[in-house]
Amino acid sequence: MSDIFISYARSTEAQAKAIAEALRGLGYDVWRDDELPAHRSYAEVIEERLRSAKAVMVVWSAEAAKSQWVRAEANVAREAGTLVQLRLDGAVPPLPFNEIQCADLAGWSGDLDSHGWKKVVASVADLVAGGAPAASPAAPQHALRKLSICVLPFANMSGDPEQEYFSDGISEDIITDLSKVAALFVIARNTAFQFKSKTLDMAQLAAQLGVSHVLEGSVRKAGGRVRITAQLIEGATGGHLWAERYDRELTDIFALQDEISEAIVGALKLKLLPQEKAAIEQRGTDNADAYNLYLMARSYYLSGNLGDPRQWEAIERFCRRAVEIDPDYAQAWSLLASAQSTLHNDHGRAGDGGQVALDRALALNPNLAEARASKARMLSKAGRHEESAAEIAAALRLDPESWEVNLRAGNISYSLGRLEDAARHFEKAAALIETDLKASQFVMSCYTALGDAENTRRAARVALERAEKAVAADRSNGFAMGVAVLALAGLGERERAKDWMNRALLIDPDNWVMRYNFACTLAASLGDPDAALDMLGQALERDVGSSLLHDFAVDPDLVGLRDDPRFQAMVAKAEARLAAAKPADAAGA
Repeated sequence: MSDIFISYARSTEAQAKAIAEALRGLGYDVWRDDELPAHRSYAEVIEERLRSAKAVMVVWSAEAAKSQWVRAEANVAREAGTLVQLRLDGAVPPLPFNEIQCADLAGWSGDLDSHGWKKVVASVADLVAGGAPAASPAAPQHALRKLSICVLPFANMSGDPEQEYFSDGISEDIITDLSKVAALFVIARNTAFQFKSKTLDMAQLAAQLGVSHVLEGSVRKAGGRVRITAQLIEGATGGHLWAERYDRELTDIFALQDEISEAIVGALKLKLLPQEKAAIEQRGTDNADAYNLYLMARSYYLSGNLGDPRQWEAIERFCRRAVEIDPDYAQAWSLLASAQSTLHNDHGRAGDGGQVALDRALALNPNLAEARASKARMLSKAGRHEESAAEIAAALRLDPESWEVNLRAGNISYSLGRLEDAARHFEKAAALIETDLKASQFVMSCYTALGDAENTRRAARVALERAEKAVAADRSNGFAMGVAVLALAGLGERERAKDWMNRALLIDPDNWVMRYNFACTLAASLGDPDAALDMLGQALERDVGSSLLHDFAVDPDLVGLRDDPRFQAMVAKAEARLAAAKPADAAGA
C-alpha cells in the first residue's frame, strides 16, 4: 500500500514528478504511473494502487480537466474521502470537484514554504496519519482536517425576505475573516451556501465535509438594531462548544463581526497573530449605512434580472448613496463603475461609462481585485489587449476566488476567441456563487463552440436548475428565462426551449439581452438562422449601446450568420445610429 497516489495529465508530467519527489523527501511512499510493471494490466494496477492509497493527489490542469482518466480517478478518491486537489495552471477543477478545496500551485517552482504547498502537505498529513474514513453511500465523506470549520449561511430572522442580502453578507464576511487565520481550514463560501435553508444533522454534515467544527447562526435586523446569534458546534459530537447572542446598534456591526470571529478563534484555542488580527479588522468602510447600501447593491448584482436597465439603475443609486455617505468606500466605487459601464455600453446611457468611479476606486485601493478586473475589461473593449492581460493577471493574483474577477477573465478570453481559457474562468465563477447565471450561460456557449457535447450537457443541467429557481422567485426575470432557453436547447429539449422562449417574449418584450440570448440559441443550438436574424434585428431596435455590436463581432454562437447580407446590413445600420449619437453622448458625459 502506498501513502500517496498521484493523478495527472501528461502535459504536467514534469511537475507531477517534482511533486512526488518533494513528498518522498518528507518521508512518504508515493506512487505514480511511471512505476507500472510490465507483466500486469495497466487498468488493473491503476485501480489497485488508487483504492489502496491513503491519499490521492489530483494535479488539475487544463488537460487534466478534460481527461476521463483523471476525472475517474478523482471521483474514486472523492467517494473514498482520500482526495487532495491542487492546480498548476489556474485550471478550475470540473464539477463536482470545484466544490472541494483546491490548493493553488500556479507557477510553483518547488518552494516548500509557499502557502499552497503547505496546504497540500497539511491535507496529506491528516489523511496519511488518520487513514481514510469509510465512504457513505448517501454522502461521500472527506478525511477530517484538524481545526477546520464550515460557516453555514446565517438564517434571516427579520421577518422580511428582502433582508436576506444582509444575513448573507454577514455570513460571507465571517467566512472571509476566518479564512485569514492561517492555522484554520475554512470551507469555501460556494460549498457552505449549498446548505442554505436546509435542516441538517451537524455531526453528519461535519463528517461529510471533513471538518472539525460547524458554525451556524441567525440575524435579525430591525430599525437601527441588529441581533446576531451564533453557535460553534463540535463535528464529532454535535455538541455546542461556544454560543453567544449579541444585541447591538447597527452602527456596531463591524466591531460585532470582529468580536464573533475572534471569539471563534479563541474557542478553538488558536493564537491570532497580530497581522491576522489586523487583516480581520480591515474593512472597506466604517459606516454601517454605507455598508448596508453596498450589500443591497451587490445582492441585485449577483442574482437579479441583468437584462433590465432598471436593475442597473437601482445598483447605481445604492452605490451613489453609499459613496456620498463614505467617499472613501472603494468597493462601492468599483460596483458603481460596473453599473455605469453596463448602462452606457449595454443600454446606450450617456456618461463616461464608469471611468471616473473606477479611477476613484483604484486611487483608494490599488489592490482591489474587482476594480483591477473592471479596468482589464475596459481596456479589452478598447483593443488594448496587452494592458488588459496585465491587469486581469494582477486581479487574479490578488483574489483568485473572486466571482467578478473570474467572470471578467472569462469575458476577456471569450472576446479574444480563447474559448478553453474562457471556459475555465467561467466554470470557476459559476462555482463560486450558487445563484450565478451570467457565467453559467457563457460556460455553455464555450463548450458548444468547442464541440464538447458532454460538457455542454453538464453545464446546461446546472444552468437550467439555477434559471428555474430564479424564475420561480421572479417570473419577470427575462435574463434567467434566456439562460433557461439556452440550457434546454443544450439538453436537446427543443420544443420546451421554444415554449419558454415564446412565454418570455410575452412577459418581458423589451429585454434586448434576453432577445440576444434567444438569437444565439436559435443560431447555435436550434439551427434556425432566419429566426435568429429576426431576433437580432428586434434586439437592435431596442435602445442599446455599443456592447451588442461588440458581441456581434466576437460571439462564437453567431459565426454562421456573419456572412449573411441581412446580418451585415443590420450591423451597418446600428453602427450608423451609434455614430450619430456620439456627440450627444459626449455632451452627457
